Amino acid sequence: MGPVRILTPLEARVLGVLVEKQHTVPDTYPLSLNALVAGCNQKTARSPVIEATEAEVLTAVDSLKALSLVFEGSGSRVVRFEHNLGRRLGLPGQSVALLAVLLLRGPQTSAELRLNSERLHKFADISSVEGFLDELATREPVRVVKLPRAPGEREARWAHLLCGEVALPPAAAAGLAGPAMAAATAGAWGTDVSAGELAALKAEQARMAAELEQLKALVQRLCGELGIESAVP
Repeated sequence: MGPVRILTPLEARVLGVLVEKQHTVPDTYPLSLNALVAGCNQKTARSPVIEATEAEVLTAVDSLKALSLVFEGSGSRVVRFEHNLGRRLGLPGQSVALLAVLLLRGPQTSAELRLNSERLHKFADISSVEGFLDELATREPVRVVKLPRAPGEREARWAHLLCGEVALPPAAAAGLAGPAMAAATAGAWGTDVSAGELAALKAEQARMAAELEQLKALVQRLCGELGIESAVP
């Protein structure tokens, strides 16, 4: 079976929800379409929050089925869906748990990942989390990347690469080099973007714009303190 193509944001959200609900609501897993839509549009533990329609989620599910990342369950009058992420990508449960949390909540630090993945897998300590992240970042194909630490942040954040390129503000992108930069910029978005995916993209764009403005303000302040003219517009 060949490599998995770049996923759309909604496909990634569907995968993350299936992994999450497998652990948090095992009695109702595999999930019905209604439960899957509710999980995708959940207001808590999601970043960004989206409003995908049932038709959009079903389209994403069909695409994931074609990639063997999702299976349709049997033995029930209601069609139900389950993920095949670990087997399809050849990953252990710990790595699947970390990827799921990144798919659902966006970039996070190792400490945040340990906390947010507790219901999916209990990691002994942060170093254990980082061990699995390092493996995901060095194996081929690369599945995660460690982002450069932003000004004012104490720890660097990690991001998944299942949706391809990780968009970074210019100052942050300058901190990536070599294989990490190649991995972070290797993907491309598909041409078909649903309303739910567009909402997710807009929310991410707004977050990035806010971060960029913060970086500009910091540069201007530092230039003022040093008595030099800022080139930042």
